[in-house]
Amino acid sequence: MSERRAAPTVGQVVLGRRLQELREAAGLGRDEAAGILRVASATVRRMETAEVALKIPYVQVLLTAYGLSEEDAGAFVRLAEEANQPGWWQRYHDVLPDWFSLYVSLEGAARLVRSYEPHFVPGLLQTEGYARAVLEAGTIGQTGPESVDRHVSLRMERQRLLDRDDAPHLWVVMDETVLARPVSTRGDVMREQVDRLLEFAERDRVTLQVAEFADGPHPGAYAPFTLFRFSEPELPDMVFTEYLTGALYLDSREEVAAHLEVLDHMTALASSARRTQKILREYRENL
Repeated sequence: MSERRAAPTVGQVVLGRRLQELREAAGLGRDEAAGILRVASATVRRMETAEVALKIPYVQVLLTAYGLSEEDAGAFVRLAEEANQPGWWQRYHDVLPDWFSLYVSLEGAARLVRSYEPHFVPGLLQTEGYARAVLEAGTIGQTGPESVDRHVSLRMERQRLLDRDDAPHLWVVMDETVLARPVSTRGDVMREQVDRLLEFAERDRVTLQVAEFADGPHPGAYAPFTLFRFSEPELPDMVFTEYLTGALYLDSREEVAAHLEVLDHMTALASSARRTQKILREYRENL
């Protein structure tokens, strides 16, 4: 039986989908593919849905059964071996919830990350002081100071993504509540955070918009969510949304289209990037 991983890598998600497409193109059902491997049908399903790592001997047998040439099968296996390598975030497994591991993987592979944040500054844009204040408030349920330190370290590590030469375009719509509600009694925490936002607002690959109170209610007010878009044609847009004890990853066309429509609507409704910089400066003056 294939071994479970804490969370799939993006490579496993892409190749799992490709395995399914190859099986279907060969006219085989999951039960038939499982019969070739002499395993349970669930094993094939778990590989195709990236619930488990891609077991290379199984993959090799399936690719032959699906009619791939030796050259194409060899290329697929090399990609599978690479996809099975754990991401850098796996060393934070002691504090990283399983459901968030995939988020970090998607974040690192996306070419565009669009999100709506009604409560907090997005993790990729937080200062260390702001992150620590949010985490110490117990927003994700950890208890001890060591756990907080590990979470802060992970959040700071994630931010290296925006300094890469191939950094994704980060496009965030924040509710004005994010700026109006302090996360700490220390005034310097919010001052440093707003300064950081102003710095990021100057970057070519970061777009910040504020949904002002004066704009009234909007369709994204239900919960925070993030949409990922990738360069790989095999991987469709995906949406992440979280709740108190977990998260959902949505990839059906209908659900993704609904979230994209809301993002587009909010983008048109929210303050422009230039107006947002003005709002940030005004809040900074009053801190």
